Amino acid sequence: MNTVERDVAKQFDGLSNFRDIGGLMTHDGRTMKSGVLFRSDELSRLTSNDLEKLKQFNIKVICDLRTPKECKSKPARIPHNEGIRIVNVPIHHHETQEVSRLKLFGFLFGKSGGDDFDHFNREYYRRMAFECTAPINEIITLISEEKNLPALIHCNAGRDRTGYISALIQLLVGVPYETVLDDYLLTNRFYEQRLNKFIRYMRWMTLFQVSPDRMKHILQARREFLDEVIDEILKKYGSIEGYLIEACGIDQSCIRNLQQLLLEP
Repeated sequence: MNTVERDVAKQFDGLSNFRDIGGLMTHDGRTMKSGVLFRSDELSRLTSNDLEKLKQFNIKVICDLRTPKECKSKPARIPHNEGIRIVNVPIHHHETQEVSRLKLFGFLFGKSGGDDFDHFNREYYRRMAFECTAPINEIITLISEEKNLPALIHCNAGRDRTGYISALIQLLVGVPYETVLDDYLLTNRFYEQRLNKFIRYMRWMTLFQVSPDRMKHILQARREFLDEVIDEILKKYGSIEGYLIEACGIDQSCIRNLQQLLLEP
């Protein structure tokens, strides 16, 4: 794993989960290129120094996977004169499909909150994979054009929506699943400091009624959700490429272009 590329988030003041999704070896001994695709949490907390650092990556397009309501409440702090195009491709169009504050408190305080959350998130990942195929088509088609690269993909925390799309892309170019999974779970390391601070705050606010384990269970990236949905995709379609073509309706030429753009010769 390319530790240098994955520690790039430490350069930023306002981002916790920014990193390059390339720099990884594939099954056939090739390398997924670095400096072409990045992933991140939401960009409303960018500082002036962060904007200067972001320029180093020469990003052409930002693909925002959040709902319109999320975009409006926390707009990206990217000046219009930076020459970066922001494209909103909501994975879910309806806020009811997201973890609302009310749902979050139900998961935290409810007697069966942990189990309820697991059920919710399993269904959440299944909806992303099998009901949200049109936005997946749009994302893959967008980044398969060289003029749109380097590109940045992000959602709110950069955990589930961004994590799923990043995993699909890495698997498509031949990165082994265990390597993809390790990269997916890096979110927990990058968010550790912020999560621990949030847990301390919530413990005081709830008069210590919610255990740290319950909060981590709900707020961390969890391998089983990705495991299960990728396993179902492979059983139904045989490969990630088959899924993207058959389920998401992506033209095979787009997939070939993307593979060529993302792999070292």
